Amino acid sequence: MVTQPEDDDSSELEVFPRRYRMRVALLAAALLAAIGWGVYEFVVSAVPRHFVLASGAEGGVYHRYARRYKEVLGREGVTVEERITAGADENLKLLLDPKSGVDVAFMQGGVAPNPEESNLVMLASLYYEPLWIFYTGSETISRVTQLRGKRIAVGAPGSGTRIFAESVLSMSGIAADNTTLRPIGGKEAQQALANGEIDAVAYVGGPQNAAIHDALWNADLKLMSFERADAYVRRVPYIAKLTLPEGAIDLGGNIPAHDVTLIGTTAMLVARDGFPTALSNLLMDTARDMHSGKGYFETAGEFPGITPVDFPVSEDAERHKRFGPSFLHRYLPFWVATFLERLIIVVVPLLVVLVPLINLLPQMVRWRVRSRIFRMYGELKLLERDVYARTGTLPVERWLSDLDRIEREAEHLKTPVSYASEAYTLREHIGLVRRAVMAKSGAATGN
Repeated sequence: MVTQPEDDDSSELEVFPRRYRMRVALLAAALLAAIGWGVYEFVVSAVPRHFVLASGAEGGVYHRYARRYKEVLGREGVTVEERITAGADENLKLLLDPKSGVDVAFMQGGVAPNPEESNLVMLASLYYEPLWIFYTGSETISRVTQLRGKRIAVGAPGSGTRIFAESVLSMSGIAADNTTLRPIGGKEAQQALANGEIDAVAYVGGPQNAAIHDALWNADLKLMSFERADAYVRRVPYIAKLTLPEGAIDLGGNIPAHDVTLIGTTAMLVARDGFPTALSNLLMDTARDMHSGKGYFETAGEFPGITPVDFPVSEDAERHKRFGPSFLHRYLPFWVATFLERLIIVVVPLLVVLVPLINLLPQMVRWRVRSRIFRMYGELKLLERDVYARTGTLPVERWLSDLDRIEREAEHLKTPVSYASEAYTLREHIGLVRRAVMAKSGAATGN
């Protein structure tokens, strides 16, 4: 009787026919090529190394900070392309324009009319930017309403100064229809003030700003102290109340000569939503190194911050602020750490898929080889059953023809060495069935 071989999973595939080895090699090469391409695209080429930063006017504070960011990030292998602009207002327009190429920009609170409706996010707040109003004359000005009807320099077009100053003025009912608002700023505005062409000038920025520094040291100019600073803070979320103590600028010269109350906004780094997480984290770390110290208005460690100013806070920046840099970024250079993080993201899922597939491959090959042997055994079993059960006229020629076909297939069957015994056994069983056919044929003819 023909018996099918038992399925022994312990056997190993030792030697494969050349055809199968070629197929496996081609499949493996294609798989490795696909994995290599995926790793290159996602891990190597996708590691961010460049972005465009909109700063401000050349020589201004934003421009100086941009150069420092460019230098620090350059040491980490990241190229920062600075885009010099007129200021925060122009920066906002560039960020909102997807064709501008600008990815990140220095910004200040109050510039965007509807920040929550844009696709922009705040990466970090950096420092306070007070509103300074210098004026001339014998009158002491402590309320914005006292500026109505005067000639005021409110900042150059495209600057954040102009947006913030006009916003504060408008809260007190001061506009172009009742007051002369000159679109000039910087030293040009200060010169106009000295020449008597204007009555007051508004600046937004820190004391290190060249124009503000010169104005503070100019004995002919007076600095307005905001009597109703608390009212602005209550009305507008991005406005902060700031105090400049007597002598804070210069103790020897007693500048300012008395405590001055100011209002101001906050400088920020703003990016398009979707800005690469790795660069966002790197910018946060760089901002911490640059802006975490004590300033005229800032306490040590107050900045960089993630308290909302007016733009929504980036989720990446918030996560990085709360938990700090990852383990890899603590101990490795930026590019290496980012590469390894992305590599892990690729490799772990691949291992989850490939390891079971690799384990299944021998079983799949075993199944393929044995299924061919089992198929022939199945045909042989049916033929043998027909031989023993058939009565009457016997189809001996058909039986022999079928046996010849099965035997030819068995002879041409290419199997690994570990399955050679099963192939030989199959051929022996074909011989047994052939003898059974001949025996039954002889019995039927009476030989």
